[in-house]
Amino acid sequence: MFDPFIAPSGTLLGLLQRGRGDGTLHALAAPRSEALAALHHCVLSDPRHDWQVENRSLYYARLYLDLDGGVEEIERHLSDPEDHLDTDDSRTGLALSVLGHLAAYGRGDALAVLRRYAATGSNWAWALDELALRDDDAGLRSLAEPVLARFADDAEGRAELAATVRDAYEPRPWRLWGEDPRETVGARVRAASEQGSFDRWQRQMRPGGPRPGWSVQAVFDWARQGLERGSLLHVPAARCLAAVAGPEDRPEIVEAARSGEDAARCAALHYLAAEVRDPAVLDLIEAAATEPRGTVADAAVTAFERMCGEDAVERARRWARRPDALGASAAGVLAGRGGPQDAPAVLGALRDAVRGDGPDAPRLWPLVDGAGRLGIACAAPVLRHIYRETSSSQLRGRTARALAVTDPSFATGFAVECLWDCEETTREIAALHAETGDLRVAERLRRLAADPAEEAEVQSAVRSRIGPDAPAV
Repeated sequence: MFDPFIAPSGTLLGLLQRGRGDGTLHALAAPRSEALAALHHCVLSDPRHDWQVENRSLYYARLYLDLDGGVEEIERHLSDPEDHLDTDDSRTGLALSVLGHLAAYGRGDALAVLRRYAATGSNWAWALDELALRDDDAGLRSLAEPVLARFADDAEGRAELAATVRDAYEPRPWRLWGEDPRETVGARVRAASEQGSFDRWQRQMRPGGPRPGWSVQAVFDWARQGLERGSLLHVPAARCLAAVAGPEDRPEIVEAARSGEDAARCAALHYLAAEVRDPAVLDLIEAAATEPRGTVADAAVTAFERMCGEDAVERARRWARRPDALGASAAGVLAGRGGPQDAPAVLGALRDAVRGDGPDAPRLWPLVDGAGRLGIACAAPVLRHIYRETSSSQLRGRTARALAVTDPSFATGFAVECLWDCEETTREIAALHAETGDLRVAERLRRLAADPAEEAEVQSAVRSRIGPDAPAV
């Protein structure tokens, strides 16, 4: 999937793509046709960089309800011939999730579109999962035949069906279909379920990877074989070393960390750093971090981040000034485990990361957390910039948490819009901090408390503000 184009943060489209609370507030104030056009653009062209961790579906579904928007555009997108050419989840997943939330809110048109797509669409499994949570038994039973018709009644088709039943995210439809008295439905699903259970049992009886009695060299060989296949196994290999290595093996492991093959070197570094916390590993990490081979250098940095103890923090204070990946990692270590004396280094690294790599830089995450943990008040201006500009709703939520500690204006500023944010953790922060003197806050807290789709953690935070023991809202 290509990185999506994200509009400027000051535009309605840019706000909605980011999932900011201000997006909803601006959309409700804009002409309805303009707001719906921007909303359709977001739902039909997923703006998230990582759809597996960023939330948008409930946010967009609520806006559809507020704007009284129809689902015709979504249906046209799902029924487009492109659906059978581009079968990647990223093309239809967000639209299907939005339909699922709308169905949960009682929108029958959304439920009907989901049913039709489950019967005919390429991403039918996702639609079926949405229906499993929202549809009644009769609606799900009506889909048994069109779904099973996708699987040929031959050896290959039966194997594919068994794998589908075994790996189903929501098993409810398959359980219903397994109870069907028809031979072409119930018998097929029961046989597939039994085959899937047998396949799982066979895999458990034939485990791969290290076994008791392996030597240190055997673990290194296993890691090397994984690297040759394109799999990075040095972290599990380090755990295996912890099980098979004894004190007499330390010289061999240290030598592997210093000059071994790439896979052995990576595994040894992780073992020495995280499993036994060998004091020699810091010098070995420093040497490995300058390797031109990216695998070894990356493993060295990752191994350092897994280290505990004051020795690692002391070394981080020395490395934080480095202009390379190890220096960035050291700044992150100080952000997470340093003391008040490390605030200037964390603030400097935060500013450098924004100036050098922009508001979406991966190294910002620990630094933003560190600014909040250390209570760096003078970090508020750069945190506000990150909050406004980042396209990552996860990073924005962490920034909001840091602003709650560092920015005295947070309660009357960003906390208010965060009540409409796409991330439940951000709404939870807002529910705890937003100034209730604002009439919008009082009304929004009441609405969140009554919304059955809202997360329990958010509603607990809301109740702490409007419950019987809380100040009046």
